[in-house]
Amino acid sequence: MKKVLVTGATGFIGMYVVEALLQKGFSVVASSSDKSRAASKEWFPKVSYVEFDLRSFDDSKNYFEIFGQPDMIIHLAWEGLPNYTSDFHLTENLPRHAAFLKNLVANGLLDITVTGTCLEYGMQEGCLSETTPADPSNAYAIAKNELRKQLELLSKEMGINLKWVRLFYMYGRGQNPKSLISQLDKALEQGETVFNMSGGEQVRDFLRVEKAAEYIVAIASQQQVTGIINCCSGVPISIKDLVENYLEEKNKTIKLNLGYYNYTDYEPMRFWGDTKKLSSILKNNNA
Repeated sequence: MKKVLVTGATGFIGMYVVEALLQKGFSVVASSSDKSRAASKEWFPKVSYVEFDLRSFDDSKNYFEIFGQPDMIIHLAWEGLPNYTSDFHLTENLPRHAAFLKNLVANGLLDITVTGTCLEYGMQEGCLSETTPADPSNAYAIAKNELRKQLELLSKEMGINLKWVRLFYMYGRGQNPKSLISQLDKALEQGETVFNMSGGEQVRDFLRVEKAAEYIVAIASQQQVTGIINCCSGVPISIKDLVENYLEEKNKTIKLNLGYYNYTDYEPMRFWGDTKKLSSILKNNNA
C-alpha cells in the first residue's frame, strides 16, 4: 500500500482528494495549517495527520522524515487565493513552495504531483493542449508557471517522476463563497428572485470537484504519463448555460440579471482544455 502525502488537505480540492485516495486503498498522510479544521473532516480518523504551515518552513529540517517518508506527494497547498494579482505569489509563495518541494526531493522523495492552473496559458483562446506555450499574465499564474519550470529542471537533475496538473474550473460543496455557483446557491437559499452575474458569454471548461479529485488521484498514481497534464472535461460551455443547467438540475428558478458585472480582464473569453493526455491515463487506469 503506497503512502501519499497530501498538502492543502482541508482545502476545497484537498478534502475530496483525500477521500478519493482512501477509497482507492492508499495510506494517506494529510497536512494543512489548521488541525482543528482537519479534525472536523470525516476522513480525519482514517489518515495520519501532520499539522504544518508552509510559512514556518525551515530548510534545515528533513521534511521527508517529518512526513513519514511518503512514496509520493500530491501538493495542493497554495496560500492567498482567490487573489490572483498580488505580488506575494511571486515574492513569498513561489520561493517557499519551491524550497519545500526541493527539500523533500533532496531527502528522498521521487514522485511528485503538483497542481498548476489553466491561467498559465494566459489570454490564449480555443482548445488549449499541454503543448500550447505558457503565457501567464497575472502574478498567481506567473508564480505557478515558474514553479513548474524549476521542478522540471529538478526532475532532469534528480530523475524524479513529475506530474504537473493544470486545473481548469471546478464547482461543488465547499467552494469559495465568492465563486459563481456558491453565490447562486446562496441566492437560492435566501429566496432571492434575481441573480446578478456577468453577461455569461464566456466559454469555460468545468468539472465537478469530485470528478477533478478522481482525475488528480489517477494522474498521481501512475508513472507512464508525466509532465504537464490538463485536468478538465474537454467540453466547452458558456457561463450562462452552466448556470441554467445547474438551475434545471436543482429544479430551481431565478431571474438572471445578465451584464450586471463586467468581464474579468485576466481571462480570455473562450477557452477549454484538450484531454488527450488525461484520457490516456484514465484508459490505462481502467484497463
